Amino acid sequence: MGNESINWDKLGFDYIKTDKRYLSHWRDGAWDAGTLTDDNVLHISEGSTALHYGQQCFEGLKAYRCKDGSINLFRPDQNAARMQRSCARLLMPHVETEQFIEACKQVVRANERFIPPYGTGGALYLRPFVIGVGDNIGVRTAPEFIFSIFCIPVGAYFKGGLTPHNFLISSYDRAAPQGTGAAKVGGNYAASLMPGSLAKKASFADCIYLDPMTHSKIEEVGSANFFGITHDNKFVTPNSPSVLPGITRLSLIELAKSRLGLEVIEGDVFIDKLSDFKEAGACGTAAVITPIGGISYKDKLHVFHSETEVGPITQKLYKELTGVQTGDVEAPAGWIVKV
Repeated sequence: MGNESINWDKLGFDYIKTDKRYLSHWRDGAWDAGTLTDDNVLHISEGSTALHYGQQCFEGLKAYRCKDGSINLFRPDQNAARMQRSCARLLMPHVETEQFIEACKQVVRANERFIPPYGTGGALYLRPFVIGVGDNIGVRTAPEFIFSIFCIPVGAYFKGGLTPHNFLISSYDRAAPQGTGAAKVGGNYAASLMPGSLAKKASFADCIYLDPMTHSKIEEVGSANFFGITHDNKFVTPNSPSVLPGITRLSLIELAKSRLGLEVIEGDVFIDKLSDFKEAGACGTAAVITPIGGISYKDKLHVFHSETEVGPITQKLYKELTGVQTGDVEAPAGWIVKV
């Protein structure tokens, strides 16, 4: 059944209440079987650790409508694994991969009418999360937990094609050394709100964070991972214990090697060596790739390929990955789960 009330061409990245969401509770040392519910309001104790001490984590992944009408989930096993690592960092019980993927499938099936049609550039965005709940006031792990997944239809991130954006180097830190930077937890995003707002007020797309120890190396671009293409065609992306290991980043690394024949380097990206790169981009679930036109540092704008045109290697990476996601390009083994 379709959803004629939605204008697929005008979809952005905004909350839309869909039909069903998945809900499971952890009590007495185990998760229950989980269920689908119509209710989009969580009922939790006022003492929940998620509210007071930030004991929560989340994920983001997409389901795509293919040309033949089938539905692709893109690498949900990797999202499950990352959520397990986030849960471990915050002393929360992890959700087994099998339960995670099955819950994603249930949510997609129950909300199939909200999946944007093939060819619109849209997808069904899934937001799984785990939160600490239950009556509590002390700084300790929660007595109970909730695992839930809801979904929203989202449009193509770039209306009219890929567009380069300029970014500003921030003087603020996204995460602390040996902190929670590698976990997908809400506190990291709360810390980014003010720096991101300041960058946008200065007419930049977002800010770029340097490493919290020395402030000499690029770590993340807003809430996305950074990559650069060197003049001798190497794909370089930061490697740091405070960088979130993105699923899109991981996928681009593998495609850059296997499909484009690029040498991949996971290492330091020094802010004073931007001239090493002829192209640069930010990558993440929402936009897949955001081309970086230029980076402003100490009141000087360093431009890569162009402020108005996307570099050829960035274009190829974007086309290859989005083709895999929508079923138009053959996927590496294990990347696609059919719903």
